[in-house]
Amino acid sequence: MKRKLTLPAVLSAAALLAGVVQIAAVPAAQAAAPAPDQQSAALALAGGQSGPLATALALGGQEQLVAKDAVVDKDGTRHLRYERTYAGLPVLGGDLVVHQRPDGSVGSVDRAFTGRLSVPGLTPGLAAPQAAERATAAVRATVGLAADRDESALSRVDGADAPELVIWAADGAPRLAHRTVVRGERTDGTPSRQEVVTDAATGQVLSSQEQVQTATGTGKGVNVGTVTLTTTQSGTSYQLKDATRGGQSTTDLKGGTSGSGTLFSNTTNSWGNGSPSNRESAAVDAQFGAAVTWDYYKNTFGRNGIKNNGVGAASRVHYSSNYVNAFWDDSCFCMTYGDGASNTHPLTAIDVSGHEMSHGVTSATAGLIYSGESGGLNEATSDIFGTMVEWYANLPVNPPNYWIGEKLNINGNGTPLRYMDKPSKDGASADSWYSGVGNKDVHYSSGVANHFFYLLAEGSGAKSINGYSYNSPTSNGSTVTGIGRNKAAAIWYRALTVYFTSTTNYKAARTGTLKAASDLYGATSAEYKAVAAAWSGVNVN
Repeated sequence: MKRKLTLPAVLSAAALLAGVVQIAAVPAAQAAAPAPDQQSAALALAGGQSGPLATALALGGQEQLVAKDAVVDKDGTRHLRYERTYAGLPVLGGDLVVHQRPDGSVGSVDRAFTGRLSVPGLTPGLAAPQAAERATAAVRATVGLAADRDESALSRVDGADAPELVIWAADGAPRLAHRTVVRGERTDGTPSRQEVVTDAATGQVLSSQEQVQTATGTGKGVNVGTVTLTTTQSGTSYQLKDATRGGQSTTDLKGGTSGSGTLFSNTTNSWGNGSPSNRESAAVDAQFGAAVTWDYYKNTFGRNGIKNNGVGAASRVHYSSNYVNAFWDDSCFCMTYGDGASNTHPLTAIDVSGHEMSHGVTSATAGLIYSGESGGLNEATSDIFGTMVEWYANLPVNPPNYWIGEKLNINGNGTPLRYMDKPSKDGASADSWYSGVGNKDVHYSSGVANHFFYLLAEGSGAKSINGYSYNSPTSNGSTVTGIGRNKAAAIWYRALTVYFTSTTNYKAARTGTLKAASDLYGATSAEYKAVAAAWSGVNVN
């Protein structure tokens, strides 16, 4: 029986110059995968073989291979990817992939650079500051170009990171170079990180490429169904991070109760399967909910993010264990979701996303104190805009309505958390104002404003809306004619952002919304009169 040749024994000078070379064996015992996770084992194997492979490939004494990735086929074939360094410097365009058979023998090698790597010296002709200036100038020269045709064009340049000395080999002519990241912003608001490679001797631009890439992925959430997501491509993987909406991202707390969590990342741009047992499914809900909330406020009111400063919120899923709630926290500017009872009912419904993030809008505007009547108004504001986000999303799996949290089944009998048409149906909320309503829990004193909003939008009495049946009474027996939810929301938003203060109570809310209606539609308009009638319908006079 013939003995397998070791890797160094079979390489020829001719083979080294070929794009794909045939080489023989790493000993079979060396190629065994010791860990249950075959891909991780293959990556560890790749790291262990980097030295022998560098020798077998006749790389120079100053060259080393650095394991980057390992892909394992179902039949056990391994594809080991390496980056290359030269005298400790990264070699751009020096990467290669070694293909191993299941028995550990090496079949072939694919290389980005097929020649012999050699540079005349390692001392740059241009110092790092000069290299940064050359790179920044090159990027700045592109600002505004094609902006009328290409929304990815740059609108500004903010500056450059410290250049890094590298070896440029991507064009087949190795030379010493500087790699500089120039930061800025695109015309559509997406951040830009241009990686510019310049010749270390002359400053000539050898390469320039955008590092921030958005991508359109698909996801299947527990509550939102199959949706489209805007994600970020990072190398060969994708992240639940949305550069087009202020960098909004979704992370996994993995049952923890603190920290920022781990950013969801995937080798494909397809996320979740709709099952709570798949950790990505709740993340799909959260990422989509944040995006729709952003879009609703921006496209409806021109609001650029929760704080209107262009900064996206963070979403954290899988908080604690059996946590039946969700919350917005200004201190981390983040939205957090529990997984619900038995960790199988994540609180990631679309109206919950809109509700909680709207607390951030309230905090950034009126700052309604979270107690008494102002607390009820705070909660009602989130119910109102959570409902509007749900209508804006118009999801087939969650037809929009005037109920809060109906997808969550927290009560265990399929009923919503709250009803806007008749709040008292939940057994605790107030349908109308009375002198002690401010003493109720804010989630229940909110009923007064929720009821007002429903009456203003849809009117009183029995009716069917979008397949749901409602029957909204009034405290004074009057008939109220609605003006439509979009006008009602516009009035509430203007009152919140212009007239409400931290201590606004129901009487002051009536005054503020009447002012808002007057501003938007006129003091003698049907809309103004409807606001007054709706407040009277909940006993705020």
